[in-house]
Amino acid sequence: MLRDFEPRLYQETIFNTCTEKNTLVVLPTGMGKTAIAMMLAAHRLKLYPNSKILFLAPTKPLAEQHLQSFKKSFVIDESKLALFTGDTPPDERVAMWQTVQIVFSTPQGLENDVISSKIALEDVSLMIFDEAHRATGDYSYVFLAKQYNRKAKFPKILALTASPGSEMIKIDELCKNLFIESVEVRTDNDPDVKPYIQEVEFEWIKLELPELFKQIQGYLNSCIRTKLAEIKRYGLTQSVQFISKKDLLGMQAELRARMTSGQRDFETLKSISLTAEIIKVQHALELLETQCISSLHAYFTKVFEDARAGQSKAVKNLVQDLHWKSAFVLVNKAHDLGVEHPKLNALRGIVEQELVNNKFAKIIVFTQYRDTAVKIKQELDKAKTLSEIFVGQAKKKTTGLSQKQQIEMLQQFRDGLFSVLIATSVAEEGLDIPRVDSVIFYEPIPSAIRTIQRRGRTGRQEKGRVVMLMAKGTRDEAFSWSAKNKEKSMHKFLDDLRTHGHKLAAQSQQTIATFTQEKVRIFADYREKASGVVKELVEQGVDISLEMMPSADYVLSPRVAIEFKTCQDFVDSIIDGRLLEQLKALKEHYERPIIVVEGAEDIYALRNVHPNAIRGMLATIAVSYGIPILRTKDFKDTAGLLISIAKREQSGEKRDFAPHADKKPMTLKESQEYVVSSLPNIGPNLAKELLKAFGSVKNVINASDEELKKVEGVGEKKAQGIKDVSEKEYDEHKSI
Repeated sequence: MLRDFEPRLYQETIFNTCTEKNTLVVLPTGMGKTAIAMMLAAHRLKLYPNSKILFLAPTKPLAEQHLQSFKKSFVIDESKLALFTGDTPPDERVAMWQTVQIVFSTPQGLENDVISSKIALEDVSLMIFDEAHRATGDYSYVFLAKQYNRKAKFPKILALTASPGSEMIKIDELCKNLFIESVEVRTDNDPDVKPYIQEVEFEWIKLELPELFKQIQGYLNSCIRTKLAEIKRYGLTQSVQFISKKDLLGMQAELRARMTSGQRDFETLKSISLTAEIIKVQHALELLETQCISSLHAYFTKVFEDARAGQSKAVKNLVQDLHWKSAFVLVNKAHDLGVEHPKLNALRGIVEQELVNNKFAKIIVFTQYRDTAVKIKQELDKAKTLSEIFVGQAKKKTTGLSQKQQIEMLQQFRDGLFSVLIATSVAEEGLDIPRVDSVIFYEPIPSAIRTIQRRGRTGRQEKGRVVMLMAKGTRDEAFSWSAKNKEKSMHKFLDDLRTHGHKLAAQSQQTIATFTQEKVRIFADYREKASGVVKELVEQGVDISLEMMPSADYVLSPRVAIEFKTCQDFVDSIIDGRLLEQLKALKEHYERPIIVVEGAEDIYALRNVHPNAIRGMLATIAVSYGIPILRTKDFKDTAGLLISIAKREQSGEKRDFAPHADKKPMTLKESQEYVVSSLPNIGPNLAKELLKAFGSVKNVINASDEELKKVEGVGEKKAQGIKDVSEKEYDEHKSI
């Protein structure tokens, strides 16, 4: 089933293992992990001709890349291949799933489809996890692997990565989460791999900070030391010279735990403020030492603006600090004089020389910050060097590239339309750019995985070069040292895995039989899809439907609806007034509304609010509204409670009920708002705007797409949703 492909010996050896066991494949970047995936996909389709293959990748450009690789080398009708991403509407994904055989997908949208039972994994004979090192914590890979292992008739898992991690505990977690039974490791030095490894030249360029930068550095360090000394007096730290951000965050968590337990003395409150101040100063120090003066100037300006706006006590205290104010004066001076970080000039020189040596050279520059990427482009523009900034999708108050734009830009870079790709972390993983001559690190990063991923962009088909820019006497040196040591540890672990083997925990195989018990049905608001509660409900075999609901987070029966809050959100919603509005909507629509508050925190200690204010709200909820408040300790406890209530409510009844409750609003106005609010993605507020604009429910339904889009808040997707509901034929056999 593969064309124009001759496997290498190590690929055949690894493939043989993969046919027998769920396998984690650790191969250097550019050594053909995708080829092994294609070989195994062909093998599984030969064994199970009517099955499906699911190839997961963390980003759309990477999923698209794998799709193109299969189109080139895999003998199959292209109509049997499909790309699933967040840009693909859910109903379109479900329709395609019925007809295609190999799906390339990002995990988040697919996770939603599995949660809501729109896509079934029973007939998938192979699930491939690219960049498998991501399969930790609550990343979507973990949930999907667990559901696949439970539900598939003939499951097989292939996990691919160049860098699984530098801690054995992380590698163990990865293997457990993906049900790995065998690990296949190859390194650059293995005899069967070495002939295919291209030489990569490494160069570390150490630069001296300007004198003005060193003065700013001195004031910021003094600012940190004085605050650490004050914390030391309260007995919370022994060091007054240095404390890592990780230690600071741990200290903050410990202090907040004290507050939760009711310990709200001056020392605790003051120490919380001081740790917040130190974190801000450390960030300023990082920008000074590793980035550019414009980024630092913008950060100082923002801190002073936040202080004037009364953002927090920590910010207000910080801007009064003499060391901080002295540093700010010097930052302004450096900014006005145009004194810049020496990395910018060094980078420009390296790029110019590279292009003198080879005018067709392709260069990738990696940096942590978007602001720095903009500054680098400005510097390269001065030298008339063609460059583009490659970043992720837009974040708050920043510009970004859509995934379609990312794919287009990468193709332009491959085609040589510009010489330098200035990239943030989005370009680290797996992107296939066949010939990159040089990779330049604007700053070292303390992660072995990310360091390996970045430098792996060069030396794939020809000799490559990696340049690391470092400022002397700064965290650049510490980060470089940290990454090197973590990588050494990772290689040691990998050698142990290969030489001595590794006892992988036995993975219990739960099958479809696990889910044959009588199910209950629960509707969950679409915004709850990423919560631990929804995933736990699916784990417990609940039939989940995700809906955009105007009120309530979970609906358990025609009369019972749940408003779900964490302890923090519960208190916040009391303070900002949201809670009363939500309770009013619950009472209007449901006969038996319930509030569930999750967490073990003391709600009286979470915000600086008098306990009587919270007690008053609790009394209002219980007495005036007649709504019970139930406490749970964590997401598992919450899910268990919802299942218990749902079983009680659905006992002896049909499980088919609507998420929009049977309790109808009392007035005509409320009835009209209720009907319109139940349309796709239309909540109560937008329902009112639509009714104001068109005057009646009939006019809303009959309005054209263009007329609907004239209402503020209604875009193409919402307008189309209204038209689909009102005009498409009803299909009793369709599940969506």
